[in-house]
Amino acid sequence: MERLVDIVPEAGLHARPASQFVQTVTEYDATVEIGLADGEKLVPANSMLAVTGLGAKHGDTVRLVATGDDAEAALDAIEAVLSTPE
Repeated sequence: MERLVDIVPEAGLHARPASQFVQTVTEYDATVEIGLADGEKLVPANSMLAVTGLGAKHGDTVRLVATGDDAEAALDAIEAVLSTPE
């Protein structure tokens, strides 16, 4: 499954939003990768270092790719995190 999501938190995917994002990913039985929508590189969404290393900012669009039993539920929860202002 794949989904494009706009980042709403002002801090982008740094510090607290990234921590909440990674924590949400680990709650599901799914393998999730994330990357900037305009790039080809995907990184593991369960890695704080990889997620913050993307440099995704407020207003950027990210591509989420999930596989596994909870893929859709994981994408729904992750989208909620990325779509909620701090």
